[in-house]
Amino acid sequence: MVRQLCACFLLAHLASAFELPQSSSQAVVGIAKSWQSSHLTMSLYERDAEGSWHRIDGPWRGRCAKKGLAWGRGLHPLPLTAPQKAEGDWRAPAGVFHIGGAWGYQKSIKKHPKLPYRQVTTRDLWVEDPASKHYNRHLILKHEPREPWQKKAQMRQNDYPHSLKLFIGHNVVPRPIPGAGSSIFFHIWRGDGAKPTSGCTTMHETHLRTLVAKIDPGRNPLYILLPESDYKRLRGTWRLP
Repeated sequence: MVRQLCACFLLAHLASAFELPQSSSQAVVGIAKSWQSSHLTMSLYERDAEGSWHRIDGPWRGRCAKKGLAWGRGLHPLPLTAPQKAEGDWRAPAGVFHIGGAWGYQKSIKKHPKLPYRQVTTRDLWVEDPASKHYNRHLILKHEPREPWQKKAQMRQNDYPHSLKLFIGHNVVPRPIPGAGSSIFFHIWRGDGAKPTSGCTTMHETHLRTLVAKIDPGRNPLYILLPESDYKRLRGTWRLP
């Protein structure tokens, strides 16, 4: 009992010491029913000059990992006593994360002029091997993939759900922690939402394209993914939308 009370006190202290960066005025909020759920609802918010958040799009249905959520490595404090995201655990990282650039199969897409976009080729890799020095990083080969690890890490696998991806900055700052989870993106869902993921957040293609078109790097956009109960508990102290 004493240990549980200490853990609750530590979590409350960490929560009270954090709030969203003032420089962030755009956020995607994903709310799951519980830590075990792979179903979520997403909305896009923007913060006005007075500091108030307003929903500008959504809500949209989405899917996340097969086994639900675990705390990821992002901007938020990391509760040391709670389950944390690990490579291959079939859980999506929960918390607050920067949103990065986009990757896709098409030559060009509808997007904000400041959002980086790269057309994926056979030489584009995203490495998921914790033993690699390139773990959780985008790597561009100077030649066609030759070694098995290079072929396994290819971003272009003729897999339509991955034909458009928006990066979620889990386990990237200040450097990736080996084994803490990699390759976390928004991308197109499978089977019209019938299938969960291994860790990414997925949605209908129309909604993903809408999201990519509206994400403005100048607003320092964030992804907030939490179970409903934790979102309600942290909303005031973290100043969530």
